[in-house]
Amino acid sequence: MGKANGDGLLIDLSNHQTGTVATDAMKISVLASGSTGNTTYIETPTHKVLIDAGLSGKKIAGLMQQIGRDLNDVDSLFVTHEHTDHAKGVGVLARKYGINVYANEKTWDAINDKVGKIPLDQKFSLEAGEIQSLGDLDVQSFPVSHDAVDPQFYELHHDGKSFVVLTDTGYVSERMAGVIKNADAYLFECNHDMEMLRMGAYPWSLKQRILGDTGHLSNEDGANALMQVVGNNTKRIFLGHLSQENNMQSLAHLTVASMMQEHDFGVEHDFHIFDTEPDSATDLMTL
Repeated sequence: MGKANGDGLLIDLSNHQTGTVATDAMKISVLASGSTGNTTYIETPTHKVLIDAGLSGKKIAGLMQQIGRDLNDVDSLFVTHEHTDHAKGVGVLARKYGINVYANEKTWDAINDKVGKIPLDQKFSLEAGEIQSLGDLDVQSFPVSHDAVDPQFYELHHDGKSFVVLTDTGYVSERMAGVIKNADAYLFECNHDMEMLRMGAYPWSLKQRILGDTGHLSNEDGANALMQVVGNNTKRIFLGHLSQENNMQSLAHLTVASMMQEHDFGVEHDFHIFDTEPDSATDLMTL
């Protein structure tokens, strides 16, 4: 297994000169986000990557077609953790499309038996706190609090722009908030509405897991965390990983928007909030 570049330091990549030509920009699409599967697409002029592959290869290929892109052009896949809704399609994508896969060692140990054989020259280790440089794209990993063996998420940097993917964590610590502060765009977890979860049909043990420090962010938790990290650079917020049983898209959107407005954040003025779908891609947007 290859070793990712990076010395384990969290460095500030926010002061690069920003390009003015759209073709040189970073583009993003949340292909799918929800309890049934998650995958996000990011491209730069020289790289096309995915964060997670929690659906079948066929479904991910179809989602790519929705935004006019081809899985054959994707060169790298970064895995956040071993849960099926994030790792289901990892093996298929690696074998069929020759995509390089990055994950930390404990996550590799957890998914090796699930994803099938992947050629060794396509397997790379990237530990939390390290940065993988892919030429014009730097992928910075950071640890989160979730009930997986060693979960981590990612902030992607290109030409002075940054995009944070964070969809599975029980809470956002001050340290985490400091790492991901003032990104240009966020895909941020709003997993459940507290009352819907408490009143719903889930067994109490599962409710405790979701509500715990290694579970998932509620709509309110997501809003509070966003208010810690949103800055002047922030222009887009995608609300992700909504529970099909314990949330509604309109409720998540209303909760986050209203809470942020109450604290004088410029919702739909300084930045826009976008919904995501479990089976339909967002538009390909330029940062």
